[in-house]
Amino acid sequence: MKKGVYLLPTTLTICGMFFGFYSILAALKENYIHAAWAILIANVFDGLDGWVARLTHSTTKFGIELDSLSDLVAFGVAPAVVLYKWALTPFGRIGWSTAFLFMVCGALRLARYNVQMGSAESKAFTGMPIPGAAAVIATLIIFYYEIWELKPEKNYLILLLSIFLSMLMVSTLRFHGAKELNLSKRKPFSILVAIVIIFTFIIVHPPIALFLFAMAYLFGGIIENVILYYRKRKQISKTGVT
Repeated sequence: MKKGVYLLPTTLTICGMFFGFYSILAALKENYIHAAWAILIANVFDGLDGWVARLTHSTTKFGIELDSLSDLVAFGVAPAVVLYKWALTPFGRIGWSTAFLFMVCGALRLARYNVQMGSAESKAFTGMPIPGAAAVIATLIIFYYEIWELKPEKNYLILLLSIFLSMLMVSTLRFHGAKELNLSKRKPFSILVAIVIIFTFIIVHPPIALFLFAMAYLFGGIIENVILYYRKRKQISKTGVT
């Protein structure tokens, strides 16, 4: 008996892959703002396909594999190409090596996620999720052009940030994701108010708001892991167990 596919989540996944491909084309034409926005739109579709699949109980092995391939295009290859064309070209061999590092670390992150699915990855993510790393790059580009009109020339901060994000993706640090939110349960009213405030902030000034949220996710995750590390060390020192 032939097996079919669930059209809605599969279509959403393909839409995410399309925007990743479009981001690459826009970067090749040096339209970096469009390329960055395409990555963020791909992020939206990446969240929607998983949410719809879980809501409709249509999660399949085929869908999981297609989602990983889509993520590699939209959040691995696309950001790497955009990064290289936008800011890493002046660094020569170091520049394209850094772009490749970002892409391959993203691929390794996806492979590890697929292997650990249903066990270590059941709650928090192990390592920074590849969509999150791509969102940091995309929001940085959008924010950069909000402040300056010209593309960066041999900016070492962007080079170091790219390497840092690559390392975070393959690290064992804990990062949170939207999958931890259970929308079927009642939430405090204050959470609804916070969501309204966030959306208002985004509508008023999207470039700055999105960049600040991306930075908050990046550094918030690092700070949380530092706190967890010191709590663990403190607990070990009390119990005397290593």
